[in-house]
Amino acid sequence: MKRTTDRAVRVMTWNIHGTLGRNRRYDLSRVVEIIRRNDPDIVALQEVDSRRPRAEVSDDPFSYLQRELGKHGIGAKSISAADGEYGQMLISRFPMSNTEIVDISHPEREPRRAIRTSIETPAGMLSLIATHLGLSARERNAQLRTLLDLVGKTADTTVMLGDFNDWIWAGSVRNVLRGALPGRTRFRTFPSFFPLLRLDRIYCRPAQSLVGGFVDREGRSVSDHLPVFADVRIDRA
Repeated sequence: MKRTTDRAVRVMTWNIHGTLGRNRRYDLSRVVEIIRRNDPDIVALQEVDSRRPRAEVSDDPFSYLQRELGKHGIGAKSISAADGEYGQMLISRFPMSNTEIVDISHPEREPRRAIRTSIETPAGMLSLIATHLGLSARERNAQLRTLLDLVGKTADTTVMLGDFNDWIWAGSVRNVLRGALPGRTRFRTFPSFFPLLRLDRIYCRPAQSLVGGFVDREGRSVSDHLPVFADVRIDRA
C-alpha cells in the first residue's frame, strides 16, 4: 500500500505465532514476503520461535529475520531452552541508539519483555517501545505501569506497538494508553481467519502523528494474528 505521505515513517507490529497459520507449516520466508511487500521501515515481531524439530529449522529465525528485513535490530529472547529460543524482535532500516531490553515479567507467569529504543529516522528522532503483554488482567496492569514509565515525557514523537493481549474495556490497557499516547490504530486482528479482537495495536504521541494505517489479511496464511501497519509523521522536537 502506498504511504500516506512521503514524510511518514511506516511501522508495523505482528505476532507471527511461530509462523503457524492456517496451513500449519513453518514458513519464515512467507512472513518475510508479506512484510516486504508492505515496505515498513520499522518492524516489531512477537512469538519468534526456534523451538521446532531440527528438520523444520534450517536457520535461526532471529538471525534470518534480521538479515532479511533490516540493517539494525535487536532480539529480546524471553525463553532459552535446549530445543530453541522464543521471544520478540525489533528491526529497523535506520540506526537505533540507547536500546534496552526491559524485563516486564509477572511472578509465576510466562516471561515477558519490552524493547525501548531511539531511532534516527530521516525526518527526526523517534522514541519507540515494542512489547508483548501477558494473558491475565492483573499481569497486564502491572506491565502497563512499567510501560508508562518507559514512555516518559520526551518531546520526540513516541510510538508504542505490539501484542497487548487486551480485550476487556473496563480498566483495560487500551483505556489507559489512549491518554498517554492518543493516536492509535483500532483494527481487529485476532483470530486472523475471522478477526474479532483488537489485540495488536500501534499507539503514538502526538495524536496527529498517526496519518494512516491498515492490516494485511494475507497474514492469516502464516499466523493467527494479522499484521498491523501505520504511517507515522515525525514531528521535530
